[in-house]
Amino acid sequence: MDEPESLVPVERIERMILFLRNRKVMLDFDLADLYGVTTKRLNEQVRRNIDRFPADFMFLLTEKEFEKLRSQFATAKLSMRRNPPYAFTEHGAVMLANVLNSQTAIMASVQVVRVFIHLREIAVSNREFARKLASLEKKYDTQFKVVFDALRGLMTPAEKEKRRIGFRK
Repeated sequence: MDEPESLVPVERIERMILFLRNRKVMLDFDLADLYGVTTKRLNEQVRRNIDRFPADFMFLLTEKEFEKLRSQFATAKLSMRRNPPYAFTEHGAVMLANVLNSQTAIMASVQVVRVFIHLREIAVSNREFARKLASLEKKYDTQFKVVFDALRGLMTPAEKEKRRIGFRK
């Protein structure tokens, strides 16, 4: 069966997913953009159907989290806001599509869920690879230590070097 043509590239959705409070979430303005509504309309529907959004589906960012996001991502969407955005988990994004009740929202929510599933599969396969690597390391002697260390280095995400701003002497 052919897969339907996607509305939005998967890579774009992946970039919208953030890791906050130990959860993968998407912010209200990104979901509004995907679902083809304004952020105001999206948040209006959330307030009207608040009982459908328990804490494990959605939460409001704190002022501190909001400021941190603003400093990390200098986007117009964040700089123009006065209030912190809502963050939606995978289940919250699906529920949101249900309360918006538009064909665009339904199609986009299917894509969002697929991306969340894909990211979960990557995490599981990474853990499985780490487990297999550890068992191999126990079997072989120290001559392969360099190989195992190199593989571990590839598995851990490299920290970005912070560039200093300003003039240097």
